[in-house]
Amino acid sequence: MKRFENRSIIVTGGASGIGRAAALGFAAEGARVLVVDRNGTGAAQVAGQLRAQGATAHHFEADISDYAQCEAMVSAAVSHHGGLHVAFNNAGIPGPFTKKIHEYTLEEWRGMLDVNLTGVFHSIKAEVPALLASGGGAIVNTGSIASLVAAPHMASYVSAKHGLLGLTRAAALDLIPLGIRVNAVCPGGVRTPMLDNAIDNPEFLQALERSHPIGRIAEPAEVARVVLFLASDEASFIVGDAVAVDGGVVLS
Repeated sequence: MKRFENRSIIVTGGASGIGRAAALGFAAEGARVLVVDRNGTGAAQVAGQLRAQGATAHHFEADISDYAQCEAMVSAAVSHHGGLHVAFNNAGIPGPFTKKIHEYTLEEWRGMLDVNLTGVFHSIKAEVPALLASGGGAIVNTGSIASLVAAPHMASYVSAKHGLLGLTRAAALDLIPLGIRVNAVCPGGVRTPMLDNAIDNPEFLQALERSHPIGRIAEPAEVARVVLFLASDEASFIVGDAVAVDGGVVLS
């Protein structure tokens, strides 16, 4: 029996990177997947790839910083796939990773929080009624090692990701009595387009790899496998956790 047979799943930030890898993983295990991204073309390409492999999949273009778009996203999942059982709230934005805290513009600060923190709140708020209507389920949020430790020149990102971890834990306590488990996955460096866009210095990338005790950064599928575990019934007693998938960074 596939772990997600006949379950409806939303993956935000699904057009690339960890989101795409998770969408592929969920679909391979029988899920009906709604691939959500503000890059609608990319989301459509991933959904098409899933359908070509025999899965039931649709795409939806949305910016999670807009609550109305999150509500529409959930309505699309219910309409296309008959309900909602799992939400992987993965969408997020990087950087800037080169500024001290007093050098941020107000727009840069607000833009980071609007997507990486408030956007996840929007997603959860919109998803919960549909999850309850389906009898409960699981939510997995994408945090970061920046949810667990700080670093220089990353004040806005660290603040948003620390906040996301607090949101995950508070939501977990609110929702577990209702039959909804909430957890977070906290990746270290991952070879994704987001990382490519944030880091254009090969020396910095080499330093990032050296900062991981394992000696490299992760591939998206390595993180996605943890996401699928947390979303599955195998993780039925895991509530409000932050699972570091970081090659040992937070230990060093």
